[in-house]
Amino acid sequence: MVVLDNVNKHFGALHVLQDIDMTVAKGEVVVVIGPSGSGKSTLCRTINRLETIDSGRIEIDGKPLPEEGRELAKLRADVGMVFQSFNLFAHKTVLENVTLGQTKVRRKSKAAADERARELLDRVGVGAQADKFPAQLSGGQQQRVAIARALAMEPKVMLFDEPTSALDPEMINEVLEVMQQLAREGMTMVVVTHEMGFAKSAANRVIFMADGKIVEEATPDQFFSNPRSDRAKDFLSKILQH
Repeated sequence: MVVLDNVNKHFGALHVLQDIDMTVAKGEVVVVIGPSGSGKSTLCRTINRLETIDSGRIEIDGKPLPEEGRELAKLRADVGMVFQSFNLFAHKTVLENVTLGQTKVRRKSKAAADERARELLDRVGVGAQADKFPAQLSGGQQQRVAIARALAMEPKVMLFDEPTSALDPEMINEVLEVMQQLAREGMTMVVVTHEMGFAKSAANRVIFMADGKIVEEATPDQFFSNPRSDRAKDFLSKILQH
């Protein structure tokens, strides 16, 4: 579903992605972890061309990433993205946030879009909030609306860029539960996260990044019980102490 082949990206003198090779199969959940500044979020953002790359190749579902214009808009509809900071339209209701892309990009009728939106809002547990504005919701509720909005486009793959890092601790689980459910239903997902519990329980594969490189990839069992690289051992010893 997703192929990155020898991808490189610089920000000025900083080489943030170095010769990245990565594939994600249809229905696979790949969790990307690593220390801050390792390039995880940049990697995630290149997959739907929110960040351009300097060299290499990225394919989604067998097609190379388009440069810009209408083809790129179409690709973005196929690649759902959930950010740290929800990115909902503040002046639109929850329902309008979830119907907008369906009517504008997918050309659905308002009635069909509304019906789909209400279904998805129910599914992520915020159906009762449909007529409120984002500011009236908790962070956890807003993030679940953002997930419903991405799902409304019927994407082929979902990207999550640290979706729980801006949330209060007690709200993290409600968002992770929705993501767990998506994983169980076979959604292809690339998840950048610090939530090791989610990585252990939902990932098919863990990719560990450090300093712009993929240092290690393994099943969660292998990675957490027996990391091969010193860099991963060091990282895990720091985060799994508590």
